[in-house]
Amino acid sequence: MTGGGEPRRLMGGFLRKTDWSSIHRERSIRFYTPFLALFSLLYGAAQKLRYAAYGLGILKKKRLPGLVVSVGNLTAGGTGKTPAVAALAKWAVSEKLRVSIISRGYGGAYQSAVLEVSDGQRIHADSRLAGDEPLLLAGKVPGAPVVLSRQRYLAGMYAHKKFDSDLFIVDDGFQHMQLARDLDLVLMDGSDPFGNGHLLPRGPLRESLDQLARADAFILTRFKHDDGDRTLAFLKENYPDIPVFCADHVPERVVFPRLDRVDFPHALKEKRVIAFAGIGNPQVFRETLEGLGARVVAFSGFKDHYVYGKDDLDRLVRLKSQTDAQYILTTEKDWMRMGPVWPECSEIAYLCIQFSFLPGQEGVFRMIENAFRKK
Repeated sequence: MTGGGEPRRLMGGFLRKTDWSSIHRERSIRFYTPFLALFSLLYGAAQKLRYAAYGLGILKKKRLPGLVVSVGNLTAGGTGKTPAVAALAKWAVSEKLRVSIISRGYGGAYQSAVLEVSDGQRIHADSRLAGDEPLLLAGKVPGAPVVLSRQRYLAGMYAHKKFDSDLFIVDDGFQHMQLARDLDLVLMDGSDPFGNGHLLPRGPLRESLDQLARADAFILTRFKHDDGDRTLAFLKENYPDIPVFCADHVPERVVFPRLDRVDFPHALKEKRVIAFAGIGNPQVFRETLEGLGARVVAFSGFKDHYVYGKDDLDRLVRLKSQTDAQYILTTEKDWMRMGPVWPECSEIAYLCIQFSFLPGQEGVFRMIENAFRKK
């Protein structure tokens, strides 16, 4: 007879090794479905209690002295929030607005109440301390300070007092009820917006679909017609008063940091590559490379914010040699976490992605501008 510890050990091993991006698209019943469904039920109940606490005033919201724009989503990763935050912040800098980016800094090891990642000119923290996404934003948006706190209000007040910021772009703020927002921009993947439609951990939803009614605008990312049009029709039918904007993630350049070289993305055509990614939906990266014409001879997907060890990197280098691949490719976000420990391999490269609104879809900037003037 097996003791109670053995099932827990097996379940724990399963949870650590699970490819969650695949599980969250799975619509059939598996052996683990009842376990995940139970946790989803408990998760949903906890969310309802939290909403009720804010609705009754038991938990209080805090308001910053300026316009607060949240860039968030309803699902666990995979919608491209970081490139979207960078695009909005670059626009604000170009308009001479006093903008700061505030974030929780998921995966960062900082222990202080507030961490200044960047003052808009210089970067003061590394990926270990700040996490990969804040460091990436600090490098991509000169002119916009990046400040972290597990209480976003504290980060915003720090930015207001030190940098005189009066426009705050909150990275991943849709579920952060403590901070009052003026605009909630909700991103979703145009082709696969809700996965299997279940709450975490059975599905990718961080909140139930009815919470989309809190949004001030939807932004469909990686928008392609057919699948994207179906998502667009769903939103217009169920949320007719909420504007929808369409955008895409466009490959911008391929950077070889060990060679100090930059190529155009089309240079990957017909190249044999090893690829890997530790992002919300790793398969999206593989599909992007294949769309550029690269021949992906081996691919490794890791969980979001995965911390790479020397063994992981050495294995990739050996795999390159075994498959006669020409390059090892990863995402810019992954490179933020692994650059300092990557072995001397000149053929390592990362792909930079630019978030771009489709022609005629730039109304989101006017929306922010109008809200700022009213504020």
